[in-house]
Amino acid sequence: MTVGAWFQCSAGVAGDMTMASLVDAGADQFAIIDAISSFGIDGWAITFEDVQRCGVRAKWSNVVIHEHDTPHHHRPAQQILDLIGSSGLSAVTRDRAVAVYQTLAEVEGSIHGVDPAEVELHEVGALDSIIDVVGSCAALESLGVEQVSHSAIGVGHGTVTTAHGQFPNPVPAVSHLLAMHHSSTVGVDTTMELATPTGVALMTVLSNGQSGPSMPAMNTRSVGFGAGTADTPNRPNVVQVVVGDLASQPTIDGEVAVELAVNVDDVTGEVLADAIEQLLAAGAFDAWITPIIMKKGRPAFTVRALCDLARLEIVRSTMVTHTGSLGIRASEVRRWPQQRAEQVVVVDGHSIRVKVAAHRVKVEFDDAQAAARALGVPVRDIIAAAERLSQS
Repeated sequence: MTVGAWFQCSAGVAGDMTMASLVDAGADQFAIIDAISSFGIDGWAITFEDVQRCGVRAKWSNVVIHEHDTPHHHRPAQQILDLIGSSGLSAVTRDRAVAVYQTLAEVEGSIHGVDPAEVELHEVGALDSIIDVVGSCAALESLGVEQVSHSAIGVGHGTVTTAHGQFPNPVPAVSHLLAMHHSSTVGVDTTMELATPTGVALMTVLSNGQSGPSMPAMNTRSVGFGAGTADTPNRPNVVQVVVGDLASQPTIDGEVAVELAVNVDDVTGEVLADAIEQLLAAGAFDAWITPIIMKKGRPAFTVRALCDLARLEIVRSTMVTHTGSLGIRASEVRRWPQQRAEQVVVVDGHSIRVKVAAHRVKVEFDDAQAAARALGVPVRDIIAAAERLSQS
């Protein structure tokens, strides 16, 4: 059974809130402390305290750093990666922490136009941020979490103060992380920095972009709330995590395809037949027509075509051109084409194509019909003869 952790981030997310929520959900505090201690760095202390945020009880991660390592103390990204790589962290925690900081380095490098290996990390390079990242990764491992997902991430507006000065809210690093992983957001009417680079990196990197409006199906084991430092009115400043056994999902394979459709009530049968031929010539896997009744009781037809994503534009354009429609709709579907081979058999001097699959033999009707007419025999006789020859 796969253990999952789903984070509710509609009020925002930060690294310390993430770590605290996991502790509140049952993560081993000593495992977190041992993980951080493996770096061999002195001058820090951490406690997890029960607090209230707008009436909600939550854990608050209180990280105290010696004055020589302030939030403005920055480190090169490569130094942090080397520090994590040479530590005594378990492989799971190390790999997760490295993935987070590699992504932060790529994002900061892109923003500043610097090679990721050389970029200086300011707030996210301070010791308290490193503790948040490593502590969160260690907490996830403590809970046995294998899969992370999250809700839309709450972001504020206005400007915030950073090591580089005043920046738009959310800050560029957060915006880049959200765009990189196509993560959804929800706007909150506040000028607070609700979503920090560390918190958003933990969510987007560890979840591999798995975000959505609702948590996945699971058998819940525990729930935790991680508090931010501020106690805002009318809105609990917390991140919620739900940890549980993920329900098994049916395996969905097959090929992704697009089904295009249009309703028409002013086209003749001849034109529709030609439209089907044109759609197939444009590369559609299949095309067909279904009779329908439209508004005011009008008899009409739905023209549909199934095509590959790469052929979508040309098939859509063909459907518009040859039906005269003012609009096309489309939906993504999956198709399972069966493996088959094509043979050519000769019946009384006439070549006939035959498709052979594991479960059936299909004679090309046009070929069989042409041979039947030339020989003056029923088409079913030609089909039967071609089937026998293909199986011999």
